[in-house]
Formats: sequence, C-alpha cells, structure tokens
Amino acid sequence: MEAEKWGRRIRAYRKLKGYTQESFAKNLHISVSVLGEVERGNRVPSEELVQSIAKELNITVKELEPPELTREEVKN
Repeated sequence: MEAEKWGRRIRAYRKLKGYTQESFAKNLHISVSVLGEVERGNRVPSEELVQSIAKELNITVKELEPPELTREEVKN
C-alpha cells in the first residue's frame, strides 16, 4: 500500500512538471524500468531516490510524501 501511494504521487508530479518517464529517469540516473516499478507501486523508493526526485521536481520531500491516512484508512 505504501509503495502505491508513493508511486501515484511521483507519477502525478512528474507529469505535472512535463517529464516523460524516459527523460525523468535519465535525469535521476536510474533506469526507466526502476522508475516504472516505483510509479506502479511495485517498489518503495529509497530515501536517497525520494530526495533526488524532489530535487529534480523542484519541490520539497514533504510535498512529495503521501498523506499519512486516506479517508478509506480512517474509516477502517
């Protein structure tokens, strides 16, 4: 679940800033397959990768972080 939240947010910010997966991965010095795994929620990004992503997107890590609880989680 946590990986999916990170992935959705990273993908949304990447698209908002106009990056393709290819150009974004190249700027981060990672493979497109690693970025794809992160965005699909199959891999939790490392702290170092999160910092690199935030820097490349020109946002703070706090802005990139998924919210603590979603409405669904609060109900349960």
